[in-house]
Amino acid sequence: MPDMSASASLAMTQLATLAKEVDEDKVTPGVLGFIIFAVMALAVWGLMKSMNRHMSKVDFKEAPDPKADAGDAQDSTASGTAKSQRG
Repeated sequence: MPDMSASASLAMTQLATLAKEVDEDKVTPGVLGFIIFAVMALAVWGLMKSMNRHMSKVDFKEAPDPKADAGDAQDSTASGTAKSQRG
């Protein structure tokens, strides 16, 4: 690993000595796994809070479409005349 910095190499050396003290038959995620999980949980919480804030600004009420209203009126008139001719 020629492109590792000195501090990364030192950290890996210290983590390797800590790993020797742990029982080799027991596998755990360790502190690094907890830190990664906690950071991901905080990120999801922040994203959900932001999404909630943005969704509360959205107005879901649509203006009625005037073309659709005119089409519905014509359809109901046409069906009304057809019913009166049958009856």
